[in-house]
Amino acid sequence: MKAIEVFTDGACRGNPGPGGWGVLLIIDGKESSLCGGEKDTTNNRMELTAAIKALEVFKEESILTLTTDSTYVKDGITKWLDNWKVKNWLTASKKPVKNKDLWIKLDQLNARHKVSWKWVKAHVGHRENEIADMLANKGIDEL
Repeated sequence: MKAIEVFTDGACRGNPGPGGWGVLLIIDGKESSLCGGEKDTTNNRMELTAAIKALEVFKEESILTLTTDSTYVKDGITKWLDNWKVKNWLTASKKPVKNKDLWIKLDQLNARHKVSWKWVKAHVGHRENEIADMLANKGIDEL
């Protein structure tokens, strides 16, 4: 079984504004990366997009660790999502879930794999998170 580690990040210049997402993949010790961007988006949409793009890489069921600096993504997928679905995509305060389209996509991809979701504090020198952040900003720069 391959050892797969994934590090994701999203960035936005203005919120909303131009945004980017970045993914660092480490598969059996070999690093590769992905990035992209959108002209008019939000930081949370880019954080979600990074996780989606990362999971889309793996066509077959995979066991992986995905590390994000977004509590929104980590808590959403590990704590809130099941309740949102039960409550017909309404939050605890009975408001529509933001970014429902991306949450549905992420949920489908997450169900296909065995993902351990991890959180790391942003901008504290964590090597892989800093690379993912650099890639997200590159995604904006290349728009």
